[in-house]
Amino acid sequence: MLSKFNNKLISNLKKFIQEKKFKKVFVITGKNSYFKSGANKIFDQLLLNKTNLYYFKKSFYPEIDELKKIIEKIDIFKPDLVIAIGGGCVIDYSKIASVINLQSNLSEKIISSSYKMKKKNHKLLAIPTTAGSGAEVTSNAVLYVKKNKYSVEGNILKPDYFFLIPELIIGASKKIKASAGFDAISQSIESLISMKSNSRSVKYAQDSLKISFKHFVDYVQKPTSNNTLKMAIAANLSGRAISISKTTAPHALSYPFTAYYNISHGHAVSLTLNKCLNFNFKNLELANSNFDLKKRFKIIFNLAKVKNISELDNYLSYIKKKTGLESNFVKLGINIHKDHNRILSGVNSQRLKNNPVKLEKNDIYNILVNRDV
Repeated sequence: MLSKFNNKLISNLKKFIQEKKFKKVFVITGKNSYFKSGANKIFDQLLLNKTNLYYFKKSFYPEIDELKKIIEKIDIFKPDLVIAIGGGCVIDYSKIASVINLQSNLSEKIISSSYKMKKKNHKLLAIPTTAGSGAEVTSNAVLYVKKNKYSVEGNILKPDYFFLIPELIIGASKKIKASAGFDAISQSIESLISMKSNSRSVKYAQDSLKISFKHFVDYVQKPTSNNTLKMAIAANLSGRAISISKTTAPHALSYPFTAYYNISHGHAVSLTLNKCLNFNFKNLELANSNFDLKKRFKIIFNLAKVKNISELDNYLSYIKKKTGLESNFVKLGINIHKDHNRILSGVNSQRLKNNPVKLEKNDIYNILVNRDV
């Protein structure tokens, strides 16, 4: 029964799969998200006459050992279509596995960015079950090697097709909605002040924040088909923005929180966003950007309907509290004074370089221990 789904969207998806005449389909998904979202009710029927193989991912975040298993299965199965149904982890796995073969010393090559990317032998369709990273349109993917985060980047990584189906997103838990939705917000804010931003990324980020600031809290607290679709669009736009500009300090600092404490990605980003923004605003005169950083902050203030950095800080804290995103390290089981060195060692240096104001190690320490920055 597909009665709860948008008939037009499902019809378009069915028509797409039939018209492209895909015969062998490899599906990457998470067991929880696949069945809880109701994706099984769609794809069990759509793929009934296809030769298909499912891979249910196990890891909480994308990591090298599981990636190798996925690549191996794809190489053996030789599909003409890979469908990624899930959140950022599932989609990132599918993107990397579509362009990288099993190579000797792959872990070392990921670390040194010396991996070789192949031409896709199959098409990639991404269907997100969260409204968050916009991974269905980005040209990079995240991968963890020995608890450290690395980026695989290149235009070839972008999925060939994507479908936004709000009915697959609306059933996610409040915790997932809050984390993923705040990731979209943070991505767009960071994109606006990123060193690599341009007029196109600014437009995408602005359009995304207009939607997110209006619908995020209600989407988490009182989800409807309408606000779920709106947040899916906002996430998609934020993905388009960071695909151009990349992210900045909050994302750079977020990855150790996920690797060491299993804090979901968007939640991890939320832990330092306010402090990083305060740091950048306080040090406007030190900005290395080729744009006026103060004007970019004014754009953010206007979108959030606040007057200054203090009100922005309060507003972001408010929406985090309303959506259940805990900010207290102690309540999250993190002894930041004891563990700050471990967190510092896992910071992503690539993303730090995109921050408009250079961050020294002492600045990062002060951000982490919640001192005045």
